[in-house]
Amino acid sequence: MHPPPSAAAMDFSQNSLFGYMEDLQELTIIERPVRRSLKTPEEIERLTVDEDLSDIERAVYLLSAGQDVQGTSVIANLPFLMRQNPTETLRRVLPKVREALHVAGVEMQLTAAVSFLTILQDESVSIHSYTHSFLQVILLHLEHRDTGVSNAWLETLLSVIEVLPKETLRHEILNPLVSKAQLSQTVQSRLVSCKILGKLTNKFDAHTIKREILPLVKSLCQDVEYEVRSCMCRQLENIAQGIGTELTKSVVLPELIELSRDEGSSVRLAAFETLVNLLDIFDTDDRSQTILPLVKSFCEKSFKADESILISLSFHLGKLCHGLYGIFTPDQHLRFLEFYKKLCTLGLQQENGHNENQIPPQILEQEKKYISVRKNCAYNFPAMIVFVDPKNFHMELYSTFFCLCHDPEVPVRYTIAICFYEVSKLLNSGVYLIHKELITLLQDESLEVLDALIDHLPEILELMSTGGESSVQENKLSSLPDLIPALTAAEQRAAASLKWRIHEKLLQKYACLPHVISSDQIYYRFLQRMFTIMMTNNVLPVQKAASRTLCIFLRYNRKQEQRHEVIQKLIEQLGQGKSYWNRLRFLDTCEFIIEIFSKSFFCKYFFLPAIELTHDPVANVRMKLCYLLPKVKSTLKIPADKHLLQQLEMCVRKLLCQEKDKDVLAIVKRTVLELDRMEMSMDAFQKKFYEKDLLDQEKEREELLLLEMEQLEKEKQQNDGRPMSDKMFEKKRRDTKTPTQSLPKNIPISVPGPSSVTPSTSKEIKKSKLIRSQSFNNQAFHAKYGNLEKCASKSSTTGYTPVSGLGKTSVLSLTDDSFRTRNASSVPPSFSPNTPLPSTSRGTGNSVDPKSSGSKDTQPRKATLKSRKSNP
Repeated sequence: MHPPPSAAAMDFSQNSLFGYMEDLQELTIIERPVRRSLKTPEEIERLTVDEDLSDIERAVYLLSAGQDVQGTSVIANLPFLMRQNPTETLRRVLPKVREALHVAGVEMQLTAAVSFLTILQDESVSIHSYTHSFLQVILLHLEHRDTGVSNAWLETLLSVIEVLPKETLRHEILNPLVSKAQLSQTVQSRLVSCKILGKLTNKFDAHTIKREILPLVKSLCQDVEYEVRSCMCRQLENIAQGIGTELTKSVVLPELIELSRDEGSSVRLAAFETLVNLLDIFDTDDRSQTILPLVKSFCEKSFKADESILISLSFHLGKLCHGLYGIFTPDQHLRFLEFYKKLCTLGLQQENGHNENQIPPQILEQEKKYISVRKNCAYNFPAMIVFVDPKNFHMELYSTFFCLCHDPEVPVRYTIAICFYEVSKLLNSGVYLIHKELITLLQDESLEVLDALIDHLPEILELMSTGGESSVQENKLSSLPDLIPALTAAEQRAAASLKWRIHEKLLQKYACLPHVISSDQIYYRFLQRMFTIMMTNNVLPVQKAASRTLCIFLRYNRKQEQRHEVIQKLIEQLGQGKSYWNRLRFLDTCEFIIEIFSKSFFCKYFFLPAIELTHDPVANVRMKLCYLLPKVKSTLKIPADKHLLQQLEMCVRKLLCQEKDKDVLAIVKRTVLELDRMEMSMDAFQKKFYEKDLLDQEKEREELLLLEMEQLEKEKQQNDGRPMSDKMFEKKRRDTKTPTQSLPKNIPISVPGPSSVTPSTSKEIKKSKLIRSQSFNNQAFHAKYGNLEKCASKSSTTGYTPVSGLGKTSVLSLTDDSFRTRNASSVPPSFSPNTPLPSTSRGTGNSVDPKSSGSKDTQPRKATLKSRKSNP
């Protein structure tokens, strides 16, 4: 408690006194329900039940002598009792339930309706037993005076109708329905009859429907109450599907035409919506001669009628234009298009910037309806593109699309953002027309709009970068200089908000960027931002999303120096960081690297820094590492990685002997058992690891091809005397369509440097490597951006043929050496030769010597190859 304020601090002015009184009143209000909820000893005694009673006996007792809340609890528990002991429940409990429902309140009635439906869905008893025990109870309460209770029982009955046999339906439901649908019955009874008729139609043959059901339908369509006519009108869709095309044209269509001219606006609305939903049933003559005039009349009168009709019309307009597409004359086609455009801007002309408090309530209500109309128009926009043909989009619909993307109301922009991917697909080669609208929505002030857009952001950006083959496509993403600033600003806006799920999703979707923008742009504009998020953000899912996306950026980075710098920062700032939180994120990153990269890559750069954390002073870090150790061990191959396996075993032994934290020790013991049970992968292919080895080999081959691509780009720049921009290379890469698997299998992978081959042969080899590199970069990145399952399926169908003259281990050594720094002088300041990256190259346990890592020196590679060949 706080000490009482001093006399000097107390203010007895009139305003402060009223404030104290309000505080006291609030305290009184807070305490009042607590006092009311207290039970007297007598009340507690009445609510107490003998603990020795069985479930059935307790249920019977509570339904007979308990209070309402106890009876409701028993009825809610009825499905459990039916599963446990159906015979005794039906014999002893259900009669008591029937008695209780006669005088039950709303809560007990609603609970009973739900319980009866659950028993039906659980199939605790046969349909015959259910009909005998429960059906009459359901029918008895259909016309309960409370509308909510009546609807609950009706929903249960409609579900029961689905499973009841035909004879039971006829005797128990259809026959009594004849009297229930008469004008002498209550409105509630006739409304219930309408909904039951709609459900029964699919259960009987056409003859029975025509003789017994359709007369009732006609009678209810002409009821004196507009509610009944509207309700029956909405059931005509179900009835039409049950009676077939011929009866629909002769019976249902005339009723719909009459109802569409009804004096009640809700009836006319129901008739219009039913007509739209039944368009597929009617033939061309019916559509052109009967339905089209009705629709035209409806559209013309919609602006003069209630706005709710306008809302429905705008929602169904896409389906309507699609259903009537073949029968429109050019003039009618144009009129419908103009009508749609008018709806898209409805209410915008009245924008005057007044204060909402000064606008009359009826005007505010009208504006809300106009917003709903424009939102429905945005929803129908893809359908309208089909209606006008995508080739005519720029002339007919671009200005409308622009208005919807810049609409002042968030729901409209949100809906068009959801549709943006569909619009992009429909435009195909004309997708460049909506580049600016993509930027607009990415920069939208509402995070809801951004959230809707990023659901399909990878697919949208891919369409933007590859859509179409026309000459205009030269300016695809290069004509969109604002894309990267817009993506950056969107991420920063999501990060500044409290909606971390949107931020997480956005970071996950940014994994697509290597497929649509250059490697340098990602490196300079996005990579550092991912590091910052990993190290400073307070939300764990966001940090993990940034970590995974960074790993994918690293996976597809095409410059060796940049890769080395990123790897070094990961190890130094995360793995060896001062904050234990950063070291935990390093282990998350290691897990993603194991998933995304080849085993060779992880073992070369991250194996030792990861197991080094067995000595971490923080128990949580050691614990997380223990969980990761089985995945770490799965990256090893025997015998090439025998020295790494020994280091792993040494670290685990130290943990077993020296660990003092009991929780970590318990996890270490479980991990040791799991590690002992693991089977090691061998250098050679094994049957049980065939698919995994094939996938890993594909990843390793792709990493090698990325390195070859970089080397070929450098050579190209030196030979031509001019820099080869990433955009130019991307264009050339996309022009090359040769699939990787169709290349000659006997082409050796040559290492850059002196070679014994003739110049012409060397040129051919380089040309072949360039084709393979281009082909890989065109295929390796796919829709899921990071999941490389597809590569495994490709490899399993085509097989893998080792390079002529070299075994699999030689490919590994080439990959390892290719990752070394080519020139110590060109290394960025953050990656100094004095602090080399930890290297655990397979075949040797020593670190890389910076002095022997020159780009032209091939002697270390030859030595490695020779030593590998001598291995068994």
